[in-house]
Amino acid sequence: MLVPVEPVAAGRANAAPGWLTAPADAGFVVTLEVPVASLGCAIASRIWAPRGTPDDAPLPLLVVHDGPDYDSLASLTHYLGAGIAAGWLPRLRAALLSAGDRNSWYSANVRYARALTEQVIPALTGLVATTARVGMGTSLGALAMLHAHCRRPGTFGGLFLQSASFFVPRLDPQERRFRYYRRITAFTAALEADGVPGVPVPVSLTCGSIEENIANNRLMLSLLRSAGYPAMLHEVRAAHNFTAWRDALHPWLTELLQQVCGKGREEADDI
Repeated sequence: MLVPVEPVAAGRANAAPGWLTAPADAGFVVTLEVPVASLGCAIASRIWAPRGTPDDAPLPLLVVHDGPDYDSLASLTHYLGAGIAAGWLPRLRAALLSAGDRNSWYSANVRYARALTEQVIPALTGLVATTARVGMGTSLGALAMLHAHCRRPGTFGGLFLQSASFFVPRLDPQERRFRYYRRITAFTAALEADGVPGVPVPVSLTCGSIEENIANNRLMLSLLRSAGYPAMLHEVRAAHNFTAWRDALHPWLTELLQQVCGKGREEADDI
Protein backbone atom coordinates (compact mmCIF):
# COMPACT_ATOMS: atom_id res chain seq x y z
CA MET A 1 0.00 0.00 0.00
CA LEU A 2 1.27 3.45 -0.85
CA VAL A 3 1.84 5.89 1.98
CA PRO A 4 -0.19 9.10 1.51
CA VAL A 5 2.22 12.01 1.23
CA GLU A 6 2.05 15.70 0.53
CA PRO A 7 4.90 17.13 -1.58
CA VAL A 8 6.76 20.12 -0.24
CA ALA A 9 5.21 23.35 -1.44
CA ALA A 10 6.56 24.91 -4.61
CA GLY A 11 9.61 27.09 -4.06
CA ARG A 12 10.57 30.49 -5.35
CA ALA A 13 11.48 31.01 -8.98
CA ASN A 14 13.30 33.58 -11.11
CA ALA A 15 15.77 34.61 -8.41
CA ALA A 16 19.38 33.70 -9.16
CA PRO A 17 21.01 32.13 -6.09
CA GLY A 18 23.34 34.30 -4.06
CA TRP A 19 26.10 31.70 -4.09
CA LEU A 20 26.63 32.38 -7.81
CA THR A 21 28.50 35.57 -6.97
CA ALA A 22 29.96 34.48 -3.64
CA PRO A 23 33.71 33.89 -3.16
CA ALA A 24 34.51 30.23 -3.81
CA ASP A 25 37.30 27.74 -3.41
CA ALA A 26 38.30 27.20 -7.05
CA GLY A 27 39.52 23.73 -6.27
CA PHE A 28 41.50 21.56 -8.65
CA VAL A 29 40.62 18.70 -11.00
CA VAL A 30 42.16 15.35 -11.85
CA THR A 31 40.80 13.09 -14.56
CA LEU A 32 40.11 9.38 -14.62
CA GLU A 33 38.96 7.05 -17.38
CA VAL A 34 37.70 3.57 -16.56
CA PRO A 35 37.56 1.16 -19.51
CA VAL A 36 34.33 -0.86 -19.50
CA ALA A 37 34.32 -3.81 -21.86
CA SER A 38 30.56 -4.38 -21.54
CA LEU A 39 29.88 -0.84 -22.80
CA GLY A 40 32.61 -0.91 -25.43
CA CYS A 41 34.22 2.30 -24.18
CA ALA A 42 35.52 4.10 -21.11
CA ILE A 43 33.56 6.08 -18.54
CA ALA A 44 35.35 9.38 -18.01
CA SER A 45 35.33 11.37 -14.79
CA ARG A 46 36.67 14.75 -13.65
CA ILE A 47 37.33 14.65 -9.91
CA TRP A 48 37.05 18.07 -8.27
CA ALA A 49 38.52 18.69 -4.82
CA PRO A 50 39.13 21.77 -2.65
CA ARG A 51 42.55 23.33 -3.06
CA GLY A 52 45.33 21.75 -1.04
CA THR A 53 43.56 18.41 -0.58
CA PRO A 54 45.94 15.42 -0.76
CA ASP A 55 44.60 12.31 -2.47
CA ASP A 56 44.89 10.32 0.75
CA ALA A 57 42.75 12.75 2.77
CA PRO A 58 39.43 10.96 3.43
CA LEU A 59 36.52 13.13 2.24
CA PRO A 60 32.90 12.55 1.20
CA LEU A 61 32.39 12.01 -2.53
CA LEU A 62 29.51 13.42 -4.58
CA VAL A 63 29.10 11.23 -7.68
CA VAL A 64 27.37 13.21 -10.45
CA HIS A 65 25.77 11.94 -13.63
CA ASP A 66 26.07 14.46 -16.49
CA GLY A 67 28.78 16.01 -14.32
CA PRO A 68 30.49 18.23 -16.93
CA ASP A 69 27.09 19.64 -17.98
CA TYR A 70 26.12 20.23 -14.36
CA ASP A 71 29.35 22.17 -13.98
CA SER A 72 29.21 24.25 -17.16
CA LEU A 73 25.44 24.89 -17.17
CA ALA A 74 24.59 24.88 -13.45
CA SER A 75 27.91 26.02 -11.89
CA LEU A 76 28.07 22.94 -9.67
CA THR A 77 31.71 23.20 -8.60
CA HIS A 78 31.29 26.94 -7.90
CA TYR A 79 28.37 26.02 -5.63
CA LEU A 80 30.56 23.46 -3.85
CA GLY A 81 33.49 25.86 -3.64
CA ALA A 82 31.31 28.68 -2.31
CA GLY A 83 29.79 26.43 0.32
CA ILE A 84 33.17 25.12 1.43
CA ALA A 85 34.74 28.60 1.49
CA ALA A 86 31.87 30.02 3.57
CA GLY A 87 31.68 26.99 5.83
CA TRP A 88 28.10 25.90 5.12
CA LEU A 89 29.27 22.77 3.30
CA PRO A 90 31.75 20.23 4.60
CA ARG A 91 34.93 19.71 2.61
CA LEU A 92 34.17 17.11 -0.05
CA ARG A 93 35.10 15.96 -3.53
CA ALA A 94 32.87 15.61 -6.59
CA ALA A 95 33.26 13.03 -9.36
CA LEU A 96 31.78 14.58 -12.52
CA LEU A 97 30.91 11.61 -14.73
CA SER A 98 30.56 12.09 -18.49
CA ALA A 99 27.41 10.62 -19.98
CA GLY A 100 28.76 8.79 -23.04
CA ASP A 101 25.81 7.13 -24.79
CA ARG A 102 23.45 8.91 -22.43
CA ASN A 103 20.06 7.58 -23.53
CA SER A 104 21.30 4.00 -23.44
CA TRP A 105 23.43 4.21 -20.29
CA TYR A 106 20.99 6.11 -18.11
CA SER A 107 17.76 4.27 -19.01
CA ALA A 108 17.76 1.56 -16.30
CA ASN A 109 20.59 -0.19 -18.14
CA VAL A 110 21.86 -3.16 -16.09
CA ARG A 111 25.26 -3.13 -17.83
CA TYR A 112 25.76 0.53 -16.97
CA ALA A 113 24.62 0.10 -13.35
CA ARG A 114 27.04 -2.80 -12.97
CA ALA A 115 29.88 -0.79 -14.50
CA LEU A 116 29.16 2.19 -12.24
CA THR A 117 28.94 0.22 -9.01
CA GLU A 118 31.53 -2.50 -9.70
CA GLN A 119 34.16 -0.64 -11.74
CA VAL A 120 33.82 3.14 -11.66
CA ILE A 121 33.15 3.61 -7.94
CA PRO A 122 35.99 1.25 -6.92
CA ALA A 123 38.34 3.07 -9.33
CA LEU A 124 37.37 6.42 -7.81
CA THR A 125 37.81 5.21 -4.25
CA GLY A 126 41.11 3.63 -5.20
CA LEU A 127 42.38 6.97 -6.51
CA VAL A 128 41.15 9.22 -3.67
CA ALA A 129 40.31 8.38 -0.06
CA THR A 130 36.55 8.45 0.40
CA THR A 131 34.11 8.44 3.29
CA ALA A 132 30.38 8.90 2.62
CA ARG A 133 29.15 8.82 -0.99
CA VAL A 134 26.15 10.67 -2.42
CA GLY A 135 24.73 9.98 -5.89
CA MET A 136 23.33 12.86 -7.93
CA GLY A 137 21.67 13.20 -11.32
CA THR A 138 18.95 14.85 -13.32
CA SER A 139 16.29 13.48 -15.67
CA LEU A 140 17.54 10.12 -17.01
CA GLY A 141 20.71 10.59 -14.95
CA ALA A 142 18.61 10.70 -11.77
CA LEU A 143 16.73 7.58 -12.82
CA ALA A 144 20.07 5.84 -13.40
CA MET A 145 21.29 6.77 -9.90
CA LEU A 146 18.24 5.22 -8.26
CA HIS A 147 18.57 2.18 -10.54
CA ALA A 148 22.21 1.74 -9.51
CA HIS A 149 21.27 2.06 -5.84
CA CYS A 150 18.60 -0.61 -6.26
CA ARG A 151 21.01 -2.93 -8.07
CA ARG A 152 23.77 -2.47 -5.48
CA PRO A 153 22.43 -1.13 -2.16
CA GLY A 154 25.15 0.40 -0.04
CA THR A 155 26.93 2.09 -2.94
CA PHE A 156 25.51 5.47 -1.89
CA GLY A 157 24.64 6.90 1.50
CA GLY A 158 22.20 9.40 -0.01
CA LEU A 159 20.65 10.39 -3.35
CA PHE A 160 19.89 13.80 -4.87
CA LEU A 161 17.54 13.29 -7.83
CA GLN A 162 16.33 16.21 -9.96
CA SER A 163 13.42 15.97 -12.41
CA ALA A 164 13.94 12.22 -12.57
CA SER A 165 12.44 10.32 -15.50
CA PHE A 166 10.60 7.61 -13.54
CA PHE A 167 8.36 6.75 -16.51
CA VAL A 168 5.15 4.84 -15.74
CA PRO A 169 2.80 3.87 -18.60
CA ARG A 170 -0.36 5.32 -17.02
CA LEU A 171 1.38 8.61 -16.22
CA ASP A 172 3.81 8.99 -19.14
CA PRO A 173 2.23 7.62 -22.35
CA GLN A 174 3.68 10.61 -24.22
CA GLU A 175 7.16 9.09 -23.76
CA ARG A 176 6.34 5.73 -25.35
CA ARG A 177 8.30 6.52 -28.54
CA PHE A 178 11.51 6.86 -26.54
CA ARG A 179 13.73 3.96 -27.56
CA TYR A 180 14.28 2.66 -24.01
CA TYR A 181 10.82 3.41 -22.65
CA ARG A 182 9.93 -0.23 -21.95
CA ARG A 183 13.17 -0.82 -20.08
CA ILE A 184 12.42 2.13 -17.81
CA THR A 185 8.79 1.19 -17.27
CA ALA A 186 9.81 -2.39 -16.45
CA PHE A 187 12.07 -1.02 -13.71
CA THR A 188 9.42 1.30 -12.24
CA ALA A 189 6.78 -1.45 -12.47
CA ALA A 190 9.04 -3.74 -10.44
CA LEU A 191 9.38 -1.05 -7.78
CA GLU A 192 5.61 -0.63 -7.65
CA ALA A 193 5.05 -4.37 -7.40
CA ASP A 194 7.88 -5.39 -5.09
CA GLY A 195 8.89 -2.19 -3.33
CA VAL A 196 12.16 -0.26 -3.38
CA PRO A 197 14.92 -2.66 -2.32
CA GLY A 198 17.97 -2.17 -0.21
CA VAL A 199 18.85 -0.34 2.97
CA PRO A 200 16.95 2.96 3.07
CA VAL A 201 19.06 6.10 2.56
CA PRO A 202 18.08 9.77 2.58
CA VAL A 203 16.68 10.85 -0.80
CA SER A 204 16.01 14.44 -1.85
CA LEU A 205 14.01 14.90 -5.05
CA THR A 206 13.37 18.18 -6.87
CA CYS A 207 11.03 18.66 -9.81
CA GLY A 208 9.29 21.52 -11.56
CA SER A 209 5.62 21.74 -10.75
CA ILE A 210 4.88 22.27 -14.46
CA GLU A 211 6.99 19.34 -15.68
CA GLU A 212 5.55 16.21 -17.21
CA ASN A 213 7.69 14.26 -14.75
CA ILE A 214 6.00 15.72 -11.68
CA ALA A 215 3.39 12.95 -11.41
CA ASN A 216 5.91 10.13 -11.61
CA ASN A 217 8.14 11.91 -9.07
CA ARG A 218 5.21 12.13 -6.66
CA LEU A 219 4.63 8.41 -7.17
CA MET A 220 8.31 7.63 -6.52
CA LEU A 221 8.23 9.69 -3.35
CA SER A 222 5.38 7.52 -2.08
CA LEU A 223 7.19 4.31 -3.06
CA LEU A 224 10.37 5.41 -1.30
CA ARG A 225 8.53 6.38 1.86
CA SER A 226 6.59 3.11 1.80
CA ALA A 227 9.95 1.32 1.90
CA GLY A 228 11.13 3.37 4.87
CA TYR A 229 13.33 5.84 3.01
CA PRO A 230 13.59 9.32 4.56
CA ALA A 231 12.60 10.98 1.27
CA MET A 232 11.38 14.47 0.40
CA LEU A 233 10.05 15.93 -2.86
CA HIS A 234 10.69 19.64 -3.36
CA GLU A 235 8.49 21.09 -6.10
CA VAL A 236 9.74 24.28 -7.72
CA ARG A 237 8.07 26.74 -10.08
CA ALA A 238 10.39 25.95 -12.95
CA ALA A 239 10.83 23.81 -16.04
CA HIS A 240 13.07 20.93 -17.12
CA ASN A 241 16.41 22.71 -17.56
CA PHE A 242 19.77 23.33 -15.92
CA THR A 243 18.81 26.78 -14.67
CA ALA A 244 16.01 25.21 -12.64
CA TRP A 245 18.29 22.45 -11.40
CA ARG A 246 20.98 25.00 -10.46
CA ASP A 247 18.50 27.10 -8.51
CA ALA A 248 17.37 24.05 -6.51
CA LEU A 249 20.88 23.13 -5.29
CA HIS A 250 20.44 25.34 -2.24
CA PRO A 251 18.93 24.59 0.16
CA TRP A 252 18.07 21.03 -0.83
CA LEU A 253 21.40 19.59 -1.92
CA THR A 254 22.98 21.61 0.88
CA GLU A 255 20.71 19.97 3.45
CA LEU A 256 21.29 16.47 2.06
CA LEU A 257 25.09 16.88 2.03
CA GLN A 258 25.00 18.19 5.59
CA GLN A 259 22.85 15.25 6.64
CA VAL A 260 24.94 12.55 4.97
CA CYS A 261 28.44 14.07 5.01
CA GLY A 262 28.41 16.33 8.07
CA LYS A 263 27.77 20.01 8.60
CA GLY A 264 30.24 22.70 7.67
CA ARG A 265 31.63 25.30 10.04
CA GLU A 266 28.70 27.68 9.66
CA GLU A 267 24.97 27.50 9.16
CA ALA A 268 23.89 28.42 5.65
CA ASP A 269 21.99 31.68 5.43
CA ASP A 270 19.42 32.44 2.72
CA ILE A 271 21.87 32.39 -0.17
